[in-house]
Amino acid sequence: MSAHRRKTTTPSAPGRHTAGRRRRRRPRRIIRLLLTTAAALTVLAGGTAWYLYRDLAGSIGSSKALEGAEKSAHGDTNILLMGLDSRRDQNGEKLPEQVLDRLHAGSSDIGGYNTNTLILLHVPGDGGKAKAFSIPRDDFVELKGIPGFTGKDKIKKAYGLAKAEQERRLAAQGVTDRRQLEREGREAGRKASIETVRSFLGVPVDHFAELNLAGFYHLADALDGVPVCLNKAVKDKNSGADFPAGRQTLNGQQSLAFVRQRMGLPRGDLDRTKRQQAFLAGATQKLNSVGTFTDPVKLIKLIDAAKKDVVTDEGWDLLAFVKQAKNLSGGRVEFTTLPVEGFGRNHGEDINVVDDMKIKRRIAEQIGPKTSADPTASGDSGASQAPASEPTPPANSAGGQNRHRTEGTAIDGGGIPCVD
Repeated sequence: MSAHRRKTTTPSAPGRHTAGRRRRRRPRRIIRLLLTTAAALTVLAGGTAWYLYRDLAGSIGSSKALEGAEKSAHGDTNILLMGLDSRRDQNGEKLPEQVLDRLHAGSSDIGGYNTNTLILLHVPGDGGKAKAFSIPRDDFVELKGIPGFTGKDKIKKAYGLAKAEQERRLAAQGVTDRRQLEREGREAGRKASIETVRSFLGVPVDHFAELNLAGFYHLADALDGVPVCLNKAVKDKNSGADFPAGRQTLNGQQSLAFVRQRMGLPRGDLDRTKRQQAFLAGATQKLNSVGTFTDPVKLIKLIDAAKKDVVTDEGWDLLAFVKQAKNLSGGRVEFTTLPVEGFGRNHGEDINVVDDMKIKRRIAEQIGPKTSADPTASGDSGASQAPASEPTPPANSAGGQNRHRTEGTAIDGGGIPCVD
C-alpha cells in the first residue's frame, strides 16, 4: 500500500514545481518581448523619420537664389516666407480647372507673380521667442536686383518684374523652351525679392520658402483644417469669403478665401496682412495640437503638400528646421506688421508710404543689432516723417469705403488671435 502511495504521489510533485517555474518565467518573457518591441519601434520610427526627410529633401523644389548671400551671426536665423499670387504650377503650367474652381481665384491667365505675402521670420539662436515681421505688399520701396530697373515701386512687384526681364533676355538669346524660361525667370524673381527685402529691412536672409496660391489650400487640407477667429461675420464674392463671427476651423478652400479677402475690410490690404498672420498662428497651433510631427501618417500628408507647392533654398537642412518648427508651433512666435506712414498714388496705383530708416531701426531694436545692417545706411525714404503706424486707407482704396471698425463685445479666440 505504501509503495502504491509513493507511485501515485511522487509524479505529482514535479508538476507543481514546473508550473511554478513557468509562472515565474512568464513575466520575464513578457518584459523581454516588450523591450524587443520597443527597440524595434524605435528603429522603425528612426528609419521612418530618415526616409521622410530624404523623401522631402529629394522632392521639394530647390533654388540657388541665396547662393553666396550674407548670413546671420550668433546662430540666429532669418527666414523669408514668400506667398505668390500665381495660378500656375512650378513649371508655369495652368492649374487644373477643378483646382481653380476650389481656389475661387479665377483663370490661370489672370494674376501674375506678385509676392502678396512677405513675412520675415526671425529665430534667435539662444532659443528665445521667434518674431515674424509682415511686410505689406504695397509698400513703396527701392527695388533691387532687377537688370535695367532703378527706382521705387510696390515691393510685391520685384519678383514679377525680375522674372519678366530675365525671360525677355533669354528669349533674345534664342531660348524657346517654356520650362527653362519659367525656371530661370522664377530664379531671377526670387533673387530680386530677397535682395529688395534685405535692403529694405537691413538684415541678412538665411533661408526662404516660396508658396503659391494652391499652397494655402493644400496646407490647410494636410492639417485637416486651420483654426481662425473673426471679430465679426464677413462675406465677399471676390474672394469667396463667407464666415460667421467667432472661432472656427477652415478647410482648404475656406482658408484661401480667408487669406485673400481685402474688399470690405476696414483697412483693406493691411487687414489682409493680419489675416495672413492669423492663418499662420492657427496653422502652427494645429501642428502642435494634433501631433503632426510625431504622427507619420500626418507628417507624410504634410510633406506631400510641400512637394506640390513649396520651393526652398538649396542646402537648407529641412530635418533640423522640422525639429525647430515643432518648438515654434507651441505659440512661441510674435507677429508684427511693419508700420505704414500714410498712403499715396504712383502711376495711378495706391501705394503705402513708408519710412525706410524708421523700419530699419525698429527691426534692429526687435531682433538686435548683431544681425542687422547699419540702420543709418544711405537711402532716401521719400516718406512723411509723421508717425502713423496704422493709418486709415483713403476712400478710393480697397476697404476704404468701410473706414470705421465695428465695436462690439470682444470674442475669445481660445489662443487664436481674432481679426477683422
